[in-house]
Amino acid sequence: MALYDLLLKGGVVVDGLRTPRYTADVAIADGRIALIGKASEQQAARTVDASGLIVAPGFVDLHTHYDSQVFWDPYCTLSGWHGVTSVAIGNCGFGFAPVKPEHRERAMLTMERNEAVRATTMAAGMPWDWETFPEFLASLERAPKGLNMLSYVGLNPLMSYVMGQEAAKERPATDAERSEMCRLLSEALDAGACGFSAQRLGVNPVQRDYDGTAMITDTMSPDDLLAFAAVLREKGRGIIQVLGETQELTEQLCAASGRPVIWNAVVITADQHGVTHGRYKDLLRWFEDANQRGLRIFGQAVTAQNNYEFSLEDWNLFDTMSAWRNVTMGDVPERMRRMRDPALREKLRDGYRPGPLGSLTNSIPDLTIGESHSEANRQLEGLTIGEVAAQQQKHVIDVFLDTALADGLRTVFITPPQAIDMDAMRELANSPFALPGISDGGAHMKFMTTGRYPTEFLTHLVRDNAIMDLEQAHWRLSAYPALAAGFTDRGVLREGAPADVVVYDYDNLKLLPTERLHDFPAGDWRLSQKADGYKLTIVNGQVTFEDGECTGATPGRLLRHGRSA
Repeated sequence: MALYDLLLKGGVVVDGLRTPRYTADVAIADGRIALIGKASEQQAARTVDASGLIVAPGFVDLHTHYDSQVFWDPYCTLSGWHGVTSVAIGNCGFGFAPVKPEHRERAMLTMERNEAVRATTMAAGMPWDWETFPEFLASLERAPKGLNMLSYVGLNPLMSYVMGQEAAKERPATDAERSEMCRLLSEALDAGACGFSAQRLGVNPVQRDYDGTAMITDTMSPDDLLAFAAVLREKGRGIIQVLGETQELTEQLCAASGRPVIWNAVVITADQHGVTHGRYKDLLRWFEDANQRGLRIFGQAVTAQNNYEFSLEDWNLFDTMSAWRNVTMGDVPERMRRMRDPALREKLRDGYRPGPLGSLTNSIPDLTIGESHSEANRQLEGLTIGEVAAQQQKHVIDVFLDTALADGLRTVFITPPQAIDMDAMRELANSPFALPGISDGGAHMKFMTTGRYPTEFLTHLVRDNAIMDLEQAHWRLSAYPALAAGFTDRGVLREGAPADVVVYDYDNLKLLPTERLHDFPAGDWRLSQKADGYKLTIVNGQVTFEDGECTGATPGRLLRHGRSA
């Protein structure tokens, strides 16, 4: 009988602990790393020659929205295609538990516009065999998974469940409601939730409910938020993830909970939604000062280029501007009718100001016209909106909308390649308090592919621009986020640890072109991007991807309280 299930022979080990790289064999048995050193092929059921390849811990992706997708895609792709072996879901206050059976449709509609996944897709792909959060975790545990998973308690569904959707948007909780919500949060933490999350973007958020209104947590009472933080202090565990919160209230949350806060988002220019949250230098100084005062605050950083391929059939990231919401709400016929309305067009033209890419609406002239299904538009493919406007002597807003309307809103528009200030990225990525990523995996997949960030980090930032060495990069992609989010035994290669491993060709690792995949339930599609150069992705000792091909193995686990058992 073989001593090991799998032997990775002679690879270059980068262990995630910032240990200088070294050559060794890595032997795996019973889902764990049994040996790092020397072993013979005769001792293993299978041996893989890893000579010249990097053997490193699988990546830990802390900012995902696979809450629905995991039920029809066990590998949570894009993340699964890019060496990710563990994810956290339930970010930004969003999720599907607790939800009463009669409110399931409303819950899916809430996420339709917000995350750009159609409600019909969610309805076809989700089992909905839960009501409470503990029942949701039990459903996740039963579901086949190709990677490991932690879940926050999203405050939107929790508050809606107790207060009702409209009341939760309009007023603070009563004492009785607050007590019940805290009881349910406590119950969820006991069941294995890793903490709670909230988006706090105020009355004019970019991510909105299906009817164009703000999400519940955007305007929730600070007193309610602090009451939830007190539950974490009582339990002595858990973390808080917030998007867009003020520095003052973030510090109060950290002090009230006695627990770490993961603050989103630190950006050099603008995040995935075209939004800035303050100068990154000021934020880095704030993190340093807060941590020195005993407040454990991590900044989650956008490290992938924010480029988009979108059509006005689904686009929702102009939602901070009421004039654009007026023409991008509703189904396609309604959108088209509104886009033809002269009065609404005039408002769009009046609000237009030429500007940099950081403001998406102001950079409309720079959009390239991509794939079209219209004969009239095919001759425009490859030109920018600005170039067509100059040719046709028309306003750029009219060109943008007329081009979309000529094709039933299906024409694709592509943002120009975004230049990264590499000195700024080097400072941000090397901050002691910054976590790379914000993949948004499972969200906005008709527009962008930032779930590719681990591959882009290793290739564009580390290999091609040397912003840090490979040892530091793997610590930041695996061990550090695992520590921040409460994964108790993941993110490093050491004997006895769960065997979450990625094996890849560093010199030849590369991103592949984006593509449309029609692989979602109910005939839905998504924008995707894969990679070349990954030899093996291993989760709990089993190979899930080999040379880019899925093996069909589903060894992933729900990590209650951040651990396997």
